[in-house]
Amino acid sequence: MPFAPSTPAHWGVVAVFATVYLGMFLGGLPRLKLDRSGVALLGAIAVIALTGMPLEDAARSVDLPTIVLLFAFMVVSAQMRLGGFYTEVTRRVGAMPLSRAGLLAALIAVSGALSAIFSNDIVCLAMTPVVARLCLQRGLNPIPFLIGLACAANIGSAATLIGNPQNMLIGSVLQLHFADHARQALAPVGVSLALLWLWLAYGPGARAGAPETAGPVATPVSTDDELFNRWQTAKGLVVAAVLMVVFLFTDWPRDVAALVGAGVLLLSRRFHSADVIGSVDWPLLLLFIGLFVVNHAFEQTGLSAQAVAWLATQGVHLSDPGALVVVGVLLSNLVSNVPAVMLMLPHLGADPQQAGVLLALVSTFAGNLLLVGSIANLIVADLAAKEGIVLDWKRHLLTGLPVTLLSLGMVWAWFSL
Repeated sequence: MPFAPSTPAHWGVVAVFATVYLGMFLGGLPRLKLDRSGVALLGAIAVIALTGMPLEDAARSVDLPTIVLLFAFMVVSAQMRLGGFYTEVTRRVGAMPLSRAGLLAALIAVSGALSAIFSNDIVCLAMTPVVARLCLQRGLNPIPFLIGLACAANIGSAATLIGNPQNMLIGSVLQLHFADHARQALAPVGVSLALLWLWLAYGPGARAGAPETAGPVATPVSTDDELFNRWQTAKGLVVAAVLMVVFLFTDWPRDVAALVGAGVLLLSRRFHSADVIGSVDWPLLLLFIGLFVVNHAFEQTGLSAQAVAWLATQGVHLSDPGALVVVGVLLSNLVSNVPAVMLMLPHLGADPQQAGVLLALVSTFAGNLLLVGSIANLIVADLAAKEGIVLDWKRHLLTGLPVTLLSLGMVWAWFSL
């Protein structure tokens, strides 16, 4: 039941909601050692206490299939990372006799393709040190390659409903068909990756930095990452391939199929289950759970429905591609893409398939605009700093702004036809 507007519980929920989303914007709360996950979790506790919400109702507000799917693919990604797959692929690409533009194209393609199946954050975590050292050894300016890695991981992850957390959420809540989403998203993703490559290879500042050297590099990079294990990598690839077939050609529940795949990977004589489960991003799962509860409580106040109705009177309808692009970009850069998607999902209109695909593309592509717009961007910047490479917000913006505008403009045109 919605709360009466004049009750203390009503305004208490509004205050908690505003505080939680302020925390999403700031990345935490001032003077408190809380990150986004901690803010969301405390917000959920607060609304439960304020409203007297039964724990059963709070649990029902959580979209369990999304949580299960996210957990399962974290296990799959952990298997691939512990097996050294991402590092080995990057090393092999780096050893190819490619020019600067060719190497840049290969790394963008690999990053985008891997992120469509595995987590974009994990891909960046594994590939960044290898790419940084590869560029330094070849005498190349590493900044375009590192920005290309982060942006390509973000863009590529939008191609499927398992590529990133917000896509998993959209697919689960709207019950989108996996193959239909991929069919509609592949063209915008492919064109956006091409635009990213063109800008980094031939755009302003592309030749800045150290001079280019061509040709392969013997033993291009030596890292402290996990050694490549063929058997464990093959095991993970087989499970991932089977899951893709299941998602594309059957109606089996994606969450259940992925959970079974994760269970198969946990049966290992080499990787201890504690190591694999320890690689799961538990704070991200808590972030999802906390936001589900907070958003559910806020929905009960009726204010979100009133806000959407007011926007409609002003001619702003989220079912319109242009409006969805603008609102999605603004919210994604204000509070991050996952919270933005949670806010927008209940108000997408009568055509959830098209609106869902558009929201997935917009919320993901918007993450390339600012350095703080995506966790993948921050991972690349942090790991680059450990290699002595400064990738600050200004350098990122020089690529992020034009690439984001070009890709979003292309998406808007594509869905307006």
